[in-house]
Amino acid sequence: MNKKLTPDKALARLQDLCVRSEQCSFDLRKKLYTWGLSADASEKITTLLISDKFIDDERFAQAFTRDKYRFSGWGRMKIKLHLAAKHISRATIDTAMLAIDEDEYRSVALKALKAKARTLKEGNTYEGRTKLFRFGVTRGFETGLVSELIKSGMIWE
Repeated sequence: MNKKLTPDKALARLQDLCVRSEQCSFDLRKKLYTWGLSADASEKITTLLISDKFIDDERFAQAFTRDKYRFSGWGRMKIKLHLAAKHISRATIDTAMLAIDEDEYRSVALKALKAKARTLKEGNTYEGRTKLFRFGVTRGFETGLVSELIKSGMIWE
């Protein structure tokens, strides 16, 4: 059986975690809950981590957004959905979205669609374009952007 963590040990673990990677307050509160800390102790630890700048939801949203569209090939819609699931405020999400470079974003979308198009046996047919459209939308790219890229013909080059 797991022993409950003391608040001091929990704080030290979370500080170490935050030093290694960006974290959001929601995820850390969940961790504290699973470690069996009381709501009062969890709130004190979270407040301390925020005041000491270990946690910053705005900084987290910026890093999450940048990583997901550059390295995972996610679109804005999917990123927004995942940030909202982490209880990041709408204003913070909107600010993070503004940091996305439009040209880079379009090239990430084009790259993802081209890679998928190469795997489609249907090719540039109605069925192939439909599958490609569905793929782009499930990756979180806006329907207008996906449609525009497919219609442009650049994907099939």
